[in-house]
Amino acid sequence: MSDTRKLWTLLGVLLVVSFSVLIWSGTRIYEAAPPMPERVVAADGTTIYSRAEIEKGRQVWQSMGGMQLGSIWGHGGYVAPDWSADWLHREALAVLDGWSQAEDGVPYTELNAERQAALTGRLRRVMRSNTYDPETATITLPDERAAAIREVSSHYESLFGDDPATAELRENYAMKNGTVPDAEHRRVLSAFFWWTAWAATTERPNDTITYTNNWPHEPLVGNKPPASTFLWSAFSVTFLLAGIGLLGWHYAVTHDREEARVPLPEFDPMRHVKATPSMLATAKYFWVLLALFLVQILFGAMTAHYQVEGQLVYGYEMAEILPYSITRTWHTQLAVLWIAVAWLGTGLYIGPAVSGHEPRFQRLGVNFLWVCLLIIVVGSFAGQWFAVMQTLGLENNFWFGHQGWEYADMGRFWQWFLFIGLMLWLVLVGRALWPTLTQKSEMRSIIGLLFLSTVAIGLFFAAALMWNEHTHISMVEYWRWWLVHLWVEGFFEVFATAVIAFLFTRLGLLQAKTATVAVLFATIIFMAGGVLGTLHHLYFAGSPTPVLALGASFSALEVVPLAYIGFEAYHTYRLGGATPWMQRYRWPVMFFIAVAFWNLVGAGLFGFLINPPLSLYYMQGLNLTPLHGHTALFGVYGMLGIGLVLFCLRGMKPELAWHEGILKTSFWCLNIGLALMALLTLLPLGTMQLFASLEHGYAYARSAEFMQQPFVDLLVWMRVPGDTIFSIGALALVVFVAGLWLFPKREDEVPVRAEKDSRAGARAGDGGARRGRAKEADEKGRAG
Repeated sequence: MSDTRKLWTLLGVLLVVSFSVLIWSGTRIYEAAPPMPERVVAADGTTIYSRAEIEKGRQVWQSMGGMQLGSIWGHGGYVAPDWSADWLHREALAVLDGWSQAEDGVPYTELNAERQAALTGRLRRVMRSNTYDPETATITLPDERAAAIREVSSHYESLFGDDPATAELRENYAMKNGTVPDAEHRRVLSAFFWWTAWAATTERPNDTITYTNNWPHEPLVGNKPPASTFLWSAFSVTFLLAGIGLLGWHYAVTHDREEARVPLPEFDPMRHVKATPSMLATAKYFWVLLALFLVQILFGAMTAHYQVEGQLVYGYEMAEILPYSITRTWHTQLAVLWIAVAWLGTGLYIGPAVSGHEPRFQRLGVNFLWVCLLIIVVGSFAGQWFAVMQTLGLENNFWFGHQGWEYADMGRFWQWFLFIGLMLWLVLVGRALWPTLTQKSEMRSIIGLLFLSTVAIGLFFAAALMWNEHTHISMVEYWRWWLVHLWVEGFFEVFATAVIAFLFTRLGLLQAKTATVAVLFATIIFMAGGVLGTLHHLYFAGSPTPVLALGASFSALEVVPLAYIGFEAYHTYRLGGATPWMQRYRWPVMFFIAVAFWNLVGAGLFGFLINPPLSLYYMQGLNLTPLHGHTALFGVYGMLGIGLVLFCLRGMKPELAWHEGILKTSFWCLNIGLALMALLTLLPLGTMQLFASLEHGYAYARSAEFMQQPFVDLLVWMRVPGDTIFSIGALALVVFVAGLWLFPKREDEVPVRAEKDSRAGARAGDGGARRGRAKEADEKGRAG
């Protein structure tokens, strides 16, 4: 059996086993999820909340922006508090104050340490006890908790309305006045918050840990990391070291093997490839991409300013028109959309470029899909705005408004529309690739992997359709991370790897067989940890301990290939200088090198910083989470999308000269701006919050008391230099692309310029070695 067939077999077995375990994990989450009671009653039998009220409260929470305004179980926004932790802390204090006032005549905070310890010991017994009766589906609470619930509920009913008593707190949380104008909706919203807090502090039957594995850290009720988080964090580090060792051994064994020499083309093989009408039609995708990118940056700046200006943006009253929850919704959603459009456009461009075949009505299909994408963006964003402004109505919100789940915010109608659009994209790319897929050639495996990743991208968006309006929140989280982790971080990665390998092979820099083995091996290594690594997002979402163990073990393996990412970067750099004419592709290659760097830093270092269970227990929902999110999402997938777009533009307009200075400005500003954003704000702020969470509890680390400190404001303002430089990079990219259409200039190079480029290509090719170009090309062929 050939190496390629062995790798295909190994990949198939790996995916079958991994997804079987992932689906089994879903069944365990379903069985162990915290129960939804039919009634919550006080000791005297008085009904506190009904199931209908809790579920309606969740609908209200989703309609106002859900995870985009504060968070639940650690997932969501970072300015407002985590409502589960906030309710838990407030209820605990209310119970303690009730006891201390009744028994000692003073508030709890004025008691001596010994008396406080006695009351907190009693509190832990009361709040951690599981009084859920599965036969009647009823939770019975003691009278002191019922009184505390009424007190905390009145606070939330004031906060989410326009009560002047909580105006300052609303401003601190960047909430608009009248976030939930209906009084009954505010009351049932409190019911949902209470249930999420109840799950976080109530022990599972016959166990000593809560439904959320003792998350969040709350000293008052005895929430601290369970032993399993220590155990599996230690094992995750062990798995990481073992994986790095095995991959290092593999590299040591294989890197010196003699490879067949690649006769490098004298001229760019793709320069004279004629773009078909459908390939040219993809240009409008890239224009939309750039518009979405700029708008995303704008909403990101507005969202950051809300953090320090409350209800103002640059001094202007914006909260009543574009509240924080909507600017953050659009900022996060646009990040995924513009990167996805980059890859969708690349797929539509690459299909006919691979096969040289233009299917009938292909251009019409490309144009029709583009119109559909515009309708989806405008329609879903409009629905979200009406929902957040509370004018759409709860009965319409799920389908046409705001679902409230971070990265999966658009209404179900728009999700179905997008899924159908992805099926159309799959058909368009597949029919263009089909002639090549049915022919036996060395390129067949790479193209096959490219096609299969296209199929997976189309089909796996269906994970967003697997929950309905009243599906248990633990199961919504399970399927949501299928979408976010597997769709964005999984199969788009495979698609991009296959596209890049194809491009270098088509340029004559790599042998098809060598590239095929490399791509299959990389896919196997990534998927070995990537599929089950999905579970690391679910440690504290109502999942049982086996799910935590699997997530910890396999998320560590996700980092293994990133430890050797420098080899990939160096290999890409060598290919970029293999021949003088590769200078034409210098900046796409530079963006691919940036992908390797941010893969190591953003996905690798910052990712593993938060991934072990013990780390994430304290860090989930703190600013160390967006540190990983920003550097991985834009640093890896954004840079990758820009690099692919530039490759397509080079093929679309091969005769035009590129303004190297503008691209250089864009490249370095984007990278430097992202680095400053991470190092000047997210890393130090997240570290401060981590110390606060360790010392005082999670609720304090997310509280207005902590987040409104002058030094925190200073750290947020320190984003301005990085954001400004980053914005300059984005504008430079737009100017460059616009110049290709508005101010085209043909490549009429003079001989001096050609010789200069030739020497530059030679220097880049062998790292400065003084050899003849013929010998250098030979060396580069061996390296390829």
